[in-house]
Amino acid sequence: MRSDESSEPSVDAEALIAMARQAAQSAYCPYSNFPVGAAVQCDKGVFVGCNVENASFGLTVCAERAALFSAVAAGASRFDALAVACTAPSSSGADGSRMPCGACRQVMVELMPAGAKVFVDGGGSWRVDQLLPVPFRLASRQEGGLP
Repeated sequence: MRSDESSEPSVDAEALIAMARQAAQSAYCPYSNFPVGAAVQCDKGVFVGCNVENASFGLTVCAERAALFSAVAAGASRFDALAVACTAPSSSGADGSRMPCGACRQVMVELMPAGAKVFVDGGGSWRVDQLLPVPFRLASRQEGGLP
């Protein structure tokens, strides 16, 4: 939350998770067969994203980053919450297969306030600072949102 805001924005976790699940239906994941969707609530509304894989694996983009980058491209500057849904989590049952990867966590730290909520479908609710407690930061960058 920015310092000029007087109250915390209202977030409907279930609705955001439902939007993330819906976004996962558009995932392009022919290599992993691991569809993921994300929905981010921000000052410009709600933006969704899905994972898009590529045969050159380094070019793959995760759902969380796709949603956040779409919001930035639309002019968003405040991010209140993000939901992520893996509609086909690992068959091992490991909860870690539902969690955002390290790259997505770093992007969340860059764009979202430390106390912003991240809802993981089937994995609980977290604050951004819980997902990446000691993030990489450059000295010139202020925490929690775009300038």
